[in-house]
Amino acid sequence: MELDDHPGALARVTTRLADRDCNVLALAVLPVPGGVVDELVVRISPGVLPADLVELVRAEGGRNPAVAPADVRELVDTPTAALRAAAAALADGPVQATGVAEAVRTVLAADAVEVLHDGDAGGRTSGGHRLVVSNPRGPDLLARRGWTPFTEVELARAAALTELLAAARTSLGDPVAVLTSDGAGVVLRLGGPNDTLGVAAMHGRCSMHTLFSRYHAGTRNMPRRWLHRLLSPPRGNTVVGTYGPDVVAMGQLLRAGAPEVAEVSLLVEDAWQRRGIGTALLAQLAAAARSSGCAELVAWTMPGETAMHRTARRAGLATTVRREQGLLRVGIRLHHMPDVAVELGSPAAEGQADQR
Repeated sequence: MELDDHPGALARVTTRLADRDCNVLALAVLPVPGGVVDELVVRISPGVLPADLVELVRAEGGRNPAVAPADVRELVDTPTAALRAAAAALADGPVQATGVAEAVRTVLAADAVEVLHDGDAGGRTSGGHRLVVSNPRGPDLLARRGWTPFTEVELARAAALTELLAAARTSLGDPVAVLTSDGAGVVLRLGGPNDTLGVAAMHGRCSMHTLFSRYHAGTRNMPRRWLHRLLSPPRGNTVVGTYGPDVVAMGQLLRAGAPEVAEVSLLVEDAWQRRGIGTALLAQLAAAARSSGCAELVAWTMPGETAMHRTARRAGLATTVRREQGLLRVGIRLHHMPDVAVELGSPAAEGQADQR
């Protein structure tokens, strides 16, 4: 509801609510031009209808009253709700546009938030019931809310949230340049649909043994839809290693059923194996997983293969290995990760070249 910013305006409304045996459980006040917008969470008494609340507010000079069902989660204060929304967006690793949209929807209590792929949708229109939110590291977002217009304060909240998520994406997703053990420069960065041809070419250069070790199947020519899923997994992220225009390695991080566990996999083309790229990939994926709340990474390998175990050890990560359903489950614990990843050009790394 919107009220004039005068002493006693809100008190008169709460007094009316008390007269109807309604209890105010939470309150937020948002300043807007010409007054304030008050958000109240109210436990109503039996027999009081939403229409009664609207009439009550209007009787005390309230404008644009809107009533929506609420539960105990609505009692969380706005800063806590924003922090929880940001944490949820970061839970799957580097933030995607859909994750930002869901976080904004939560903070604004919007009916829907969609990703704008075709430019500006006209700013705040439809009487303030539509709001375009700028996304510093991706497409803008369009929020819709029918039950009450958006306010300037809410716009500021949404902008601050997208800036926070953009900063988090920067820390997890910016390209990282590394030197292999023989001095070649490789860039590790987030993969995407534009890497489809490069990843397809890398698979064509890999031996059948390397591909079988990664996929547990003898396939070289992958359908385009499989490549797209590799580069844009629905619950994770893919990091590619590039040397000039060529993709020479890729690592994938996927959320598992438990929120504290993620699956990890690596693929390095044969000509680039034993040069430390797998170690660098795993170190970056492990850091991203730990920053998003993961406690363990899990890799599945064929019996007798030790490359992932050795790669984790060279990255300074503690592992456990056990057999499950005919495969080896390599568990990589993240609680005691080193603060600095292995320096690939160091003598220790050169003497223990990566197998992958």
